[in-house]
Amino acid sequence: MTEREAVAHLLRRATFGPTADEVDAAARAGLAATLDRLLGPTGTDRGATATPTPDLGPDPAAALGKGATRERRQQANRERREQVDTLTAWWLARMVAAEHQCDEKLLFFWHGHWATSVRKVRSAPLMLRQLETLRRLGRGPLPPLVDAMVRDPALILWLDGQQNTRKAPNENLARELMELFTLGLGGYRETDVKEGARALTGWTVDRRTGDARFAPRRHDPGPKTILGRSAAFDAGSYAALLAGRPEAARFVAGRLWFRYAGTQVPAPADLAGPDTVGTLRRIFTAPAFAQTRDTLVKQPVEWLVGAARQLGVRPSALPEAARRRLSAALAALDQVPLRPPSVGGWPAGTAWLTTSSLQARLRVADQLAGVADARALGRLAAAPPAARPDALARLLVVDRWSDRTRAALTPLAGQPRRLLVAGLVSPEYAVS
Repeated sequence: MTEREAVAHLLRRATFGPTADEVDAAARAGLAATLDRLLGPTGTDRGATATPTPDLGPDPAAALGKGATRERRQQANRERREQVDTLTAWWLARMVAAEHQCDEKLLFFWHGHWATSVRKVRSAPLMLRQLETLRRLGRGPLPPLVDAMVRDPALILWLDGQQNTRKAPNENLARELMELFTLGLGGYRETDVKEGARALTGWTVDRRTGDARFAPRRHDPGPKTILGRSAAFDAGSYAALLAGRPEAARFVAGRLWFRYAGTQVPAPADLAGPDTVGTLRRIFTAPAFAQTRDTLVKQPVEWLVGAARQLGVRPSALPEAARRRLSAALAALDQVPLRPPSVGGWPAGTAWLTTSSLQARLRVADQLAGVADARALGRLAAAPPAARPDALARLLVVDRWSDRTRAALTPLAGQPRRLLVAGLVSPEYAVS
């Protein structure tokens, strides 16, 4: 692998999708300097500043009393849906525009790891608050993040934590906290789940304010034995116990490898760093990471955001109708941020490579080509027809086309837009 190919590989994995100009700049800077810049960005993120967090206002249904009319409840639900649409469109726009791309993609990783769906939470403001927590703490060590998440209002509602009382413990949050978020399947026993549920009792969510509140009378203050340790565990000490286990650091490092490197190459030992950024550095510098090139299927959000960045599409600058079509495209691709299908998050790998998904990508690729910056199509049109497949590879940061793909692209060289659509749905673009 050449230095340029190594830099392109790093950028494809650490970001949502690099532009050709970004690869050029990174190749000039070198692999080590590029990694330092990705993991430790400096200065203001101008793209993020240009897509400011929306002011969603309060939950429209929070102030409804028991005597609210059916019409008023329906109106509140419509306003809730509008808030969710606003938040989803904003995050998509920020994913595309953000200059600190590694941080933005890391937030998407954590969103899939602590998979929480607005369909059950039913509050865009609470989902935004969770994203802000993940953004604030996601780069650092695991304990502060786990401590914050066990008190996160959206996660509490998502996993029925508000139903967890000393008289009737609910095990959902305790189970997923160990199985999916910290230790992994097999890292605990059923008795640990039951005792962990007791530790988490007492936390509720005030729908009027959106705050998580502790109700002492609902909490079980008695001694619990969890993972061989006995104490009067509460939410904070239980979170500290889990996050401090070496198994937790290894598990989360493995999840990072799974999402950034895939499953085709086994994860090296000792990936876990002192914090998330340290773990990412170990992943990206591991010799095995270079071997994962061309093995990781892009998730639909990664595919769409990367394509938008490379084509100069800025969702926030599009007419409203085009923005709505782009947001609807996420639903057609079966991956809508804020709406993971389950607490296990979205699938990975070849699950995204189906006949129906190809048809959806064709439609979305055509939409993207229709709103692409004129300079992107201009770069293709400026090249001689015989050189346009190679110009397309540069535009989409594809290292090389297979003979089969090149044979399919060559007849389209005289039609830059169709050529672009074909490139976006090619195997080489779907797999990084």
